[in-house]
Amino acid sequence: GYPPALAAVDVPPPLLYIRGNTAQLLRPAVAIVGARNGSAAGQKLARLFATKLGEAGYVIVSGLARGIDAAAHEAALERGTVAVLAGGIDNVYPPEHLGLQEQIAARGCLVSEQPPGFVPRAQDFPRRNRIISGIAMGVLIVEAARRSGTLITARMAAEQGREVFAVPGHPLDPRAEGTNALLKNGATMVTEPADVIAALAPMLRETPAAGLDQRAPSPPAPDRPAPPDLPLPEVGPATHARLLSVLGPAPVDVDELARATGLPVRTIQVALIELALAGRIERHGHQLVSLAAGQG
Repeated sequence: GYPPALAAVDVPPPLLYIRGNTAQLLRPAVAIVGARNGSAAGQKLARLFATKLGEAGYVIVSGLARGIDAAAHEAALERGTVAVLAGGIDNVYPPEHLGLQEQIAARGCLVSEQPPGFVPRAQDFPRRNRIISGIAMGVLIVEAARRSGTLITARMAAEQGREVFAVPGHPLDPRAEGTNALLKNGATMVTEPADVIAALAPMLRETPAAGLDQRAPSPPAPDRPAPPDLPLPEVGPATHARLLSVLGPAPVDVDELARATGLPVRTIQVALIELALAGRIERHGHQLVSLAAGQG
């Protein structure tokens, strides 16, 4: 069926191509979007919000982009997720998301206004953002640079009368410039899933779900010393650059870095030692690290 929320916008797409469980398009939804080069901390937040909002009954909508979008989709697979594509529903972009796109088709829903076989052009990505926001009751922005395409989604959401939520970021992190600007311009600040649930509850005429207090920090990741009889992995500039690209001012642990980069834990540990010696990162105990001041 056609998403009822999208049907209510001023100029809804006349036709949608859908693959997957169409029932998910009839449920209340929240969009989670953000930076393609999302930090490890940002991706962790996206997974947290997607998981808890899913448990509260919301389908998670996003655009299957790298970074924040992918993290939200992955965390929402069990409870329900909708990917809105700029190309046809049989077109895979980015190519490395083939597996994730197939999982969403099997367990969630793929949506596009373009016919099968259509290869997206640059102008098609901003255009599809109005569908992402149109399907949802609210749009949550997790990390966005000042000129990020994510801000187009936020603008379209506001024009459609949707709630716009943003997670505040460190003022020195370029990935937070856009979200912090949204907050200055009237977006609702949220720091935990319960904030979103409470804001949307009046629209559903129900009480926010209880037991969603996420203030308690997760336990630190256990130390994983490398066995002394194994050679240390080779670490080069590409590994350093990959780690630095997902680090920000907020401390994250080795497990989060492994999830964000796909690198082995032992490789990350060796690289972090070298980066710390070079003054590129700071350590905060319990394997927590962040970019050193002035490195953003």
